[in-house]
Amino acid sequence: MPQVFGKLPTTDQPWSILGDLQRFNLENRHLHLDCGEAQLRLSILSPKLIRVRLAPQGEFLPRRSWAVTRDDDQWEIPQFEVQQTDDAIVIQTDQICVKIQRHPCQITCYDLQGQPFAHDAEMGWRTGQVAAWKTIHTDDHFYGFGERSGLLDKRYEIKTNWTIDALDYSSINDEMYQAIPFFITLRTGLVYGIFLNSTYWSQFDLGATKSDVWQMQTNSPELDYYIIYGTTPADILDTYTQLTGRMPLPPKWALGYHQCRWSYESEEVVQKIAQEFRDRQIPCDVIHLDIDYMHGYRVFTWSPKRFPDPAKLIGDLKQAGFKAVTIVDPGVKYEPDGDYSVYHEGLGNEYFVRGADGKLVYGYVWADKSVFPDFLRPEVREWWGNYQKVLTDAGIAGIWNDMNEPTLDERPFGDEGKKIFFPLDAPQGPIAEGGTHAETHNLYGLTMSRSAYQGLEQLRPNQRSFVLTRSGFAGIQRWSAVWMGDNQSLWEHLEMSLPMLCNTSLSGVAFVGADIGGFAGNATPELFARWMQIGMLYPFMRAHSALKSNLHEPWMFGDRVEQICRQYIELRYQLLPYLYTLFWQSTTTGAAILRPLLYDYHNDPKTYALHDQVMLGASIMAAPICRPGVEYRAVYLPEGVWYDWWSGDRYQGNTSILAHAPLERMPLYIKAGSIIPMQPVMQFVDEHPIKQLRLKVWSGDGEFTLYEDDGESFEFRSGAWATTTYRVREVDTAVIVEVEARQGDWNVGDRAVIVELVGVGEQSFIDNGNIQRLEFIALNAT
Repeated sequence: MPQVFGKLPTTDQPWSILGDLQRFNLENRHLHLDCGEAQLRLSILSPKLIRVRLAPQGEFLPRRSWAVTRDDDQWEIPQFEVQQTDDAIVIQTDQICVKIQRHPCQITCYDLQGQPFAHDAEMGWRTGQVAAWKTIHTDDHFYGFGERSGLLDKRYEIKTNWTIDALDYSSINDEMYQAIPFFITLRTGLVYGIFLNSTYWSQFDLGATKSDVWQMQTNSPELDYYIIYGTTPADILDTYTQLTGRMPLPPKWALGYHQCRWSYESEEVVQKIAQEFRDRQIPCDVIHLDIDYMHGYRVFTWSPKRFPDPAKLIGDLKQAGFKAVTIVDPGVKYEPDGDYSVYHEGLGNEYFVRGADGKLVYGYVWADKSVFPDFLRPEVREWWGNYQKVLTDAGIAGIWNDMNEPTLDERPFGDEGKKIFFPLDAPQGPIAEGGTHAETHNLYGLTMSRSAYQGLEQLRPNQRSFVLTRSGFAGIQRWSAVWMGDNQSLWEHLEMSLPMLCNTSLSGVAFVGADIGGFAGNATPELFARWMQIGMLYPFMRAHSALKSNLHEPWMFGDRVEQICRQYIELRYQLLPYLYTLFWQSTTTGAAILRPLLYDYHNDPKTYALHDQVMLGASIMAAPICRPGVEYRAVYLPEGVWYDWWSGDRYQGNTSILAHAPLERMPLYIKAGSIIPMQPVMQFVDEHPIKQLRLKVWSGDGEFTLYEDDGESFEFRSGAWATTTYRVREVDTAVIVEVEARQGDWNVGDRAVIVELVGVGEQSFIDNGNIQRLEFIALNAT
């Protein structure tokens, strides 16, 4: 009987379990393990990165370029030793030991202290599926898995990797818009990651079925996964993003505040919204245009009635300091009798997905009956990317990709119907690398985003563009920012946004956000104010609301809430030098920007389940209010010394405190030794050059390297960037602040720098890129 690979398990038959190791041989970095008909291959890619592949029928799949960006042999061969005994083969690198048991063939890794991890219980297969089971240790905790609702730690849960439209999701949802089969396991003194390199339907059972065993299974002909060891979660992300790629540096304006609604239905409404922001002095950089800017929801068109002159509109917005971002859906209206060029060109060039029977695959979306491009094919991506010229010629600076799981219905919207998938046997991709939809479904959003990103690079070659997506797979960070889809105006969704964003960040996707205020439903003034406070921390900061909800602009909730929104958006803009540097760090190391406390305090078990406190970088900790009527909350302070952002009060860590949080205040704390560069408030990112920088410094020992460039062009790639390293240290009762000479070729220009030692005083100097040393007398130095 031939193997059948698809979305759902194809059989309930028993598993065939991998048997004894019969023989092995070593070629360069690859250990080939013969277990009879089944073959196992273990590749040592780095001292802390191991790839494991199991081919039950003895044949390994050809390489796919979709998620992993580096072939095995593109890694520098590490130093390692191989020893064998009658019972096992042992591989030793300078980071880990890998033991391969012979009877039966099983793999266990050990750190240098002898702690086991990624410890095989069994590997097996059955018709249409392959799986591995590994031991759960008593204090293991599981994080990542891409976009996931619910709490932070996913132990005792089942996580399925299959992209769907998760409309009206709740805390118990499994499948979501994003499918990233990667996670980090943490226990005190040990951290490791697992990346399941399968685009097919897959699933992790993290002790839900059997409490001391976790399982990964996929409907693929082979099992292919990577074991990543590290001493910190940051180490794991560094290696994982070497595998799957890193975020490109976005334009600085994309870090500003974004405003959106389904829909700002006309040019006049958009102009009015923009004017309100400027008149009310609420900073904002971006206005998003939802589906109603289009002509009959046809992609790459403008409504001649509602948006008759888009170039003038976007030009006027530009004069006022706004960028415009347009939504784009993948469905192309089926219009054989019309003159819709996108449909006719796509059809004539055979760019749309067809079933195994050769018939066009179609479904119903906003444009009614529609067909769908095959984004796995490079020529289709190029065609689609170039069609964005319709939008960029009008001045659009970014693309928002939606409905790209892909989401389609069996009947027109409004009729009672159901969501459907492409036929699982529909071929997709080029002949040399493609597969069926069963293999490529999870890639649809990623490849659409790739098309958008690469097309914008061609159409706007001198300016960085912004791309946003709802759906994606491992590696989506290379092409797009991500938001958490259609959330709701509920306190539960406000609270849930933090673990959702943190787990997505721990999956290599740092540029993330959730709709402030909630997309569906009506936010109360209190909810909106609290959400704006939390949203100030989101790497992607956008307020968005649905068609039938009340308006959710900051001034719609009364003067008090408007002032709170203004205060926190202004704080966001003041922190842009710090935040932009965090983005630069992520592009170079894969580091999370918004992170759970366990990221920096991974040896503190008190942080492992802490989902409602977050770090913005390594210095700023927030303890938001996530429940109505609450003005006090417990805050856990990890080890070290912490300072209250608002009062300057000093606390010794490794304790919990009670924080006062009236509606105007979100509790914020700063780690001792932190240096936070801040700029003056602006109404938009490039309103005027930064002539003054304020360094807020908290007593202690620490350093911060500020990254700067023009924030817009690609000139930084050829050296037009600058870094300045600041250090603070305590010497007896003095606090010394040192400024190293500026590095890089970007001309920052002379500017005034105010150094504020919080709670002590401030000094200033003219920053011309040279070394500086300032001394403060601090009687309460730590």
